[in-house]
This record gives sequence, C-alpha cells and structure tokens, in this order.
Amino acid sequence: MRIGTYNIEWFNTLFDDNGHLINDDSWSSRWSITKARQTAALGVVFQAMDLDGVMIIEAPDSSKHRDTVLALETFARAFNLRARKAITGFENDTQQEIAFLFDPDQMTAEHAPVGTPVGKKGSRDAPRFDGAFRLDLNVDAAPDIIRWSKPPLEIAVKTRSGWPVRLIGVHAKSKAPNGARNEAEATRISIENRRKQLAQCIWLRQRVDWHLARGDDLIVMGDFNDGPGLDEYEKLFGRSGVEIVLGEDDALRLFDPHAKIALGQRNGATPVTSRFRRKDEPYLQVLLDYVMVSANLRDLRPKWQIWHPFDHPACYENYDLREALLAGSDHFPVVIDLPI
Repeated sequence: MRIGTYNIEWFNTLFDDNGHLINDDSWSSRWSITKARQTAALGVVFQAMDLDGVMIIEAPDSSKHRDTVLALETFARAFNLRARKAITGFENDTQQEIAFLFDPDQMTAEHAPVGTPVGKKGSRDAPRFDGAFRLDLNVDAAPDIIRWSKPPLEIAVKTRSGWPVRLIGVHAKSKAPNGARNEAEATRISIENRRKQLAQCIWLRQRVDWHLARGDDLIVMGDFNDGPGLDEYEKLFGRSGVEIVLGEDDALRLFDPHAKIALGQRNGATPVTSRFRRKDEPYLQVLLDYVMVSANLRDLRPKWQIWHPFDHPACYENYDLREALLAGSDHFPVVIDLPI
C-alpha cells in the first residue's frame, strides 16, 4: 500500500466554481508559472507516484460556491489516476482544505472524527478538532482558547486485505510573523504563533495517545510548519511541535525517519520537503512535512521517500518529473510504502 502526503501550493486557484480545471495560460498563484503549466506538472507527479491514497494539504476550497471533492475528482479523471475518490472533513475559511484522495478498489475510507464536540467553550481533554482546546499558554493561570484554522482530517481506512488503519491529516499553524511592521513586533508575533502551534501539537498528541491506548494502527501525516532545530524560538520553549507529536515514551512514540535524522544532527545536513523562493536571495529549504507511524506499523519495515527533485536520484534523473516537482508546488511529496 502506497500512501503519501502532498502540500500543493494554491491548488484552489487551478479550478473554477464548477470544479473544472482552468487549463489556460493565465498566471497561477505560483511565481511565474501559468495555471496550465502547474496543472500539467501536478498530473506528471501524481501519475509517477501512483498512490493508493494521498493526504492533500492545501486542497481546493469548500464553501458556498466551491466543492473540494468535485475539484479533486475532476483532477483525478483528467489524469486517469487510480486514486480517484475524494473525502474531506470539517471545512475551514482559508481556501485551503485538507482532503484525502484514494483508490476505492484498494481501500475504503470515511471521515471519522474523534472527541467531544465542545464548540467555542473549549475543553482541556482533546475535544473534537472543529472545537476549541483550553490551555494556559502564558502561564498566567488563565486558560487560552486554541482553535485550528484548518481542523485535522481524521479518517478510518480499511485496506483491500481487511487491515484497519487510522489516518490523521495535519496542517499546523505557521509561525511566520506575517503583518509585522518592525523587528520587535515580528518577535512578539513569532513567539505568539509558536505558542499556538505548540498548543495545537499538544492537542494532537492527546488524540494520538487515545488511539495508541486502543491499539490502533495510526499514521499522522501532513505539514507541521515546524521541525527539530528549525528556528531560534525552539530553545525558548524547549522542544518543537514535531517532537511533541512524536512523543517521549518509547512504547507510545510515533516514528518518522526524517524527523529522527533531524533530531540526531541539529547542526548537520537534514532531509528537506519544501523549497521556498525568497526575493533576491537563495532558496530556503526546510523539513516541514512528515509521515509518522505507530510502533506496530513501524515493525512492518515500511519504506519512506521524499520525492525531492534534487535529493532523490530517481526524481533527479527523470527530467520531466524533476521539472514537474519544481513547478507543481513549493513542497514535495512524502511517500510511505506499507505491506498492509
């Protein structure tokens, strides 16, 4: 079974309100790339990956006039993909949904949220992801209310062989100090965003503990906007959100080999999953995307791959695929092969 996670930058802008691909020479929201070029590039990448299921981060919008499922299934038909059926969870207001595209001949999949629906009042005990989480972020004895701008997508999967697996698709809060007018304000916003991002990861880890206590086979995947040693604020808070979700107890830890490398060599070269353009500066490459598995799935000796256009030999040596990965998104897919 091949499953992946892929953050597709501004996938939403490639579709009209009827879910049809805008396959023309108008500019996409990617730098100097037309919609036709980005669409074709994504088709090349998805065909090459040939996935049984993929968690799409920044999937097309669901709203009054737009439909994520319709858009993704239109895309799958356009490129004759096996993964051709789409599901989503709780909608959000960011035009960037989390969705799962899968091959219905190889698995069944359904949105299966866990937790109490507490609404705006919040709860300290892992509420449903469309609600609110109460946690004291400022150590002032007054619990703060934390919400997900993009609620994680919880999916119950059963493979063709009858193997049940739980998937959680994640797009955690960005820590970038967007809107800052000066250095002091940038510092304040960065620290505030870091607190919120860590709180989201604590909430997510509570859900992970719930699944592991039940003995569920679990995969947590997506864009965490974080990683070991990623920024200077990690020293202030002691650990990254990724480390929180991975866990500390050996028996209850999740595993991702790329996170393990990053944790083991904070000052050396680490795998990367994204490549951001910065005006008049070199590209910034960072590890943001993960596929974390529970111990019982790790024991099956799965194989992970980051489809990086320069670091993965098979991607680099295939010119069309290499160019498609660069044109399709500022993130690269992370793929896991599991014998389930």
